[in-house]
Amino acid sequence: MGSVATPMTPGLSPAYAALKTNAARLNATLEYSCQWGATPDGGMNRLSANDDDKRVRDWFVAETAKCGCVHKVDSMGNIFAIRPGQNNDLPPIGLGSHLDTQPTGGKYDGILGVLCAMEVLSTVHEARVTTYAPLAVVNWTNEEGARFPPAMLGSGVWAGQFTLEHGQTRQSVTGETMKQELERIGYLGSTPCSNTDNPLSAHFEVHIEQGTILDGAEQPVGIIRGAQSVRWYRLVVTGRAEHTGGTPMDKRSDSLLVAAQMIVNVNEVALRRNFRATVSTARSDPVSMNTIAGKVELSLDLRAPTDQDMEELESELKQAFSSISAKHGTEFSMDIVWDSRATYFDEQMVDCVRQAAISQGCEHEMMSYIGHDS
Repeated sequence: MGSVATPMTPGLSPAYAALKTNAARLNATLEYSCQWGATPDGGMNRLSANDDDKRVRDWFVAETAKCGCVHKVDSMGNIFAIRPGQNNDLPPIGLGSHLDTQPTGGKYDGILGVLCAMEVLSTVHEARVTTYAPLAVVNWTNEEGARFPPAMLGSGVWAGQFTLEHGQTRQSVTGETMKQELERIGYLGSTPCSNTDNPLSAHFEVHIEQGTILDGAEQPVGIIRGAQSVRWYRLVVTGRAEHTGGTPMDKRSDSLLVAAQMIVNVNEVALRRNFRATVSTARSDPVSMNTIAGKVELSLDLRAPTDQDMEELESELKQAFSSISAKHGTEFSMDIVWDSRATYFDEQMVDCVRQAAISQGCEHEMMSYIGHDS
């Protein structure tokens, strides 16, 4: 999509211009870190605050200490590995992502961002460079939300999007709370989880695309200007559970039939608007071969370029769902369970990334369709 011709930010000073990260070391370190939670198929299963998460956290603290870092662990378990700079009264410049994964996650989602930050740290340390401001490599807690929904919980509390009480009381499906498990693994820290009490000057995050746009453009790196609006919903369709043989077709209130038509509608609207919309899970009740489903729960994931686009998308889908439900004599509810507004990154920070990417022959600019800690 092109780039801005005139840079907003000055070029690198001679002290930094010659620095090069070590790609082979980065890859080897990443592979080493993935021993905790590795699955037989080459993927990852390292849920937040489980035993493997403790092991990789311990390793992260030990490795970053070798580069002269001191560590802060906050009350949500976020770890800040801070290498002092020339002006330590300034808040650190943060680089990082997350080390927790989905139950069937990959080696690069989140992990790459933390390991890239560690490689920057190693490169600076080897060159004996003292940066103007401190550097902080950050491992954010429970970004995935796979064990303790919602996603981006640790960074969300730090950013003021969730209260500390909300963050610490999130429960797993087996009943443990976030606070209990952080305490169990030794990462319930004393530093306040707050961007005012423990601020950063900036935060940069490397992340895999998790899509095909860059592959189609034959570009290894994209310059991200911001993140799209994302909303998650819980849909419940309620009909009547009746016998499949005893209930005539025109007398039914079939919640599964209504849910199926809603799913088709979601796909049609998303294709027409060129947005992302997905019904990702469905659960019917009762689960019986000869019983019409009386209740269906759906998980709906919507993504749109702007908050206004999201409002319009939600409105159109609600109207369609209401019509489909009424036609078949069912009732439905549509509740928001997570709402992440569209975010546009600081232009000077974007321009720093832009200059670095252009120097490597990469000019593709895009919005992120996926939520991240940054």
